[in-house]
Amino acid sequence: MKRSFIILVALVGSFTIYSQTLQVITKNELNQHIGFLASDSLKGRKPGTPESSVAASYIRNQFKIAGLTLLGEDGYQNFDLVTDVKMGDGNRLTIDGKELLPGEDFTPVPFTSNGSLKATAFFAGYGFEIDNDSIKWNDYENQDVSGKWVIILLGAPDAENPTGKFDDVVGERSKVLTARDKGAVGVIFVSGEKRDKDDNLLKISYDKSATTAGIPVFYVKRKAINPVFENFGFSVQKAESRIIQGMSSFTFSVPVTFEGTTDIVHAKAQAQNIVGMLIGNDPALKEQFVVVGAHYDHLGFGGPGSGSRLPDTVAVHYGADDNASGVAGIIELAGKMASGNVKPARSIVFVAFAAEEMGLVGSKYFTSNPLIDLSKVVAMVNFDMIGRLKDNNSLTIGGTGTSVESEEIINHLKPGSGLDLRYSPEGYGPSDHAAFYTENIPVFFISTGAHEDYHTPMDNLKGINTNGMLKVLAFSEKLVLKLANQPSMLTFREAGPKTRASHGYTFKVTFGIMPDVSASANDGLGVDGVRKGGPADLAGLMKGDKIIAIEGKPISNIYDYMGRLKKLEAGQRVSVDVMRKGKKEVFIVEL
Repeated sequence: MKRSFIILVALVGSFTIYSQTLQVITKNELNQHIGFLASDSLKGRKPGTPESSVAASYIRNQFKIAGLTLLGEDGYQNFDLVTDVKMGDGNRLTIDGKELLPGEDFTPVPFTSNGSLKATAFFAGYGFEIDNDSIKWNDYENQDVSGKWVIILLGAPDAENPTGKFDDVVGERSKVLTARDKGAVGVIFVSGEKRDKDDNLLKISYDKSATTAGIPVFYVKRKAINPVFENFGFSVQKAESRIIQGMSSFTFSVPVTFEGTTDIVHAKAQAQNIVGMLIGNDPALKEQFVVVGAHYDHLGFGGPGSGSRLPDTVAVHYGADDNASGVAGIIELAGKMASGNVKPARSIVFVAFAAEEMGLVGSKYFTSNPLIDLSKVVAMVNFDMIGRLKDNNSLTIGGTGTSVESEEIINHLKPGSGLDLRYSPEGYGPSDHAAFYTENIPVFFISTGAHEDYHTPMDNLKGINTNGMLKVLAFSEKLVLKLANQPSMLTFREAGPKTRASHGYTFKVTFGIMPDVSASANDGLGVDGVRKGGPADLAGLMKGDKIIAIEGKPISNIYDYMGRLKKLEAGQRVSVDVMRKGKKEVFIVEL
C-alpha cells in the first residue's frame, strides 16, 4: 500500500511542474496535460484501474493548483463500478444425471442471474414470438413452458442475410425476456451447425450493463445436448436444418431433468469523478451554476467488447483526443478563469467524469447524487474530443435546441471565432451531457468530430492540433462566461428523446441521405444526396461521398447499409468511415 502511494505521487508530481497562477492558455500546457493523460504509463485509463486513479489524482491536483474549491471528498466523488464479469467456482450443470464440465461443455451467460434450478426442458427453436407486417412466427404457440428450462438456438434462421427480418429479436437478452414472459425459469442457448460448425462456446464478455436476466442462463455445446435429443429422434443439427428449410417453427418437449447452478462474479472497482468549483462573485447569482465537464477515461488496452474499432488489436488505446483533449481543455479553462481579476457572477463547477466509455456511468452518478442543486444549473457545457480541428475549422455544437436562447447566444459569439460552427439541436447523445439533459438542464456539446484514429491505438499525442484547440477554447471561454454572467437562467425545452432505446428494441432511424442504389461495385455505398439539416448533413457528409463502414463494420453495398441501419437506435452516435476524393475520413453521425 505504501509503495503504491509513492509511485502515485511520483507519477503525478513529475507532471505538476508549475504552480504559478495561470494567465493564458498555451500550446505547451495543453500538450503537457494530454501528454501525461495519454502516456504509456497510464495504459489507456480504463475505469477502475490503478492507472485511472493516477489520472484522477493528476486532474484533482490541477484543479487545486488552479485555485478551485474542491467538492465531494477533497475533490473526489467516489462510486462503485462493475468493470467485468467472470465465471465463479460454483457453476454446475447435469443433464439426465450426467455432469458437464464448466468451461469445456458449458458456461454461464454473462447476464445470467445467479441461482439453481432443477427442471425438465422444452426445445423452443429460435425462441421467437413475432407478429408484424413482415412475419408471424411463434415458437411458444399452444405450449406451456411454465417452470421449465427452455432450450433455444442462437442467432436466426436467415443468419447469412444482412437484411434479416429477425434482427430486432435475435439478441440473447430479447430471447430470454420472451422465454421469461412465457413462464420459463431457465434458458439454455445452443449453436446450430449452420451458425457454428466448430461448436465453440461463446466467450464471457461484459456487455456494459450490470442488469441480469432474472433467471439462470447457460451456453451449452450441442455435443452435450445431442445425446438427449437423439432419444427423440433428433439432433440439434437436424432441428436447425428443419427450421431453416421450412422457415417455420419447430419445437418439442424434452422430458429429461436438467439441474444447474449459475455463478457469475461481477468484478467491481472504485471510480471517481473529480469536482472543483470557482465560486461566483455575485451575492444573488453565486448559488446558481454552470457545469463544465469532460470525461477522462478511455478503453485501456482495447480488445473485444471494449468499444475499440480494432477489437482484435490488444494495445494501449491512448485516447489523446478522446478525451484527454477535453480534460486538458477544462483544466486550462479553470486556471484561466480563476486567475482573472473579476470572477464570474455565477459559480462554475468543473467536473472530470469517470466511466463515460462504459455507458455515461460517472455523469449519471453525478446527476443522481449531485454535489450542487441541479435545479439551479443554468447549463452544462461538455467537451468530448476537441483536439482534431480540421482544416475547414468545423466545430460541432450539440444541444442547441435545448434552450430557447441557445442559438442566439452562439450566433452572438460566432463572429471573430475563426470557426465554422455546425449546430445540432438534439440534447441526448452518448456523452456526458445526456445525463444533464435528462434532468431538464440545457446542454452544449462541443466536439471537433471523429477521425480515422478514433477508438484505436493511433489516437495519440502526435495527432493533436493544439492550434485548433486554442481556437476552440477561446470560443468556449466566451460561451461559459456568457452563461455565467447573463442576468437570467436559460429557458429549457426538449429537443429529441431523453433516453436511448431499451435493450432488445430497435427504433427506425435514418442518416438523411439519398443512397446510390444503381451501383454494382461492392466497394461501398455512394451518397447521391444529403438532406439539409439531417444527421448526415450535420455530421459533415456530402454528395459524392462513399460510405465504407459504420462502427468499424464494412459496408459494401446498399444491402449491407440497410442491414447495419436496422441495428442502430434513435439517439445513438455512430462512427462512419467515408471515402472522399480518394481519401478516407471518419465522421460521427448522431441519429
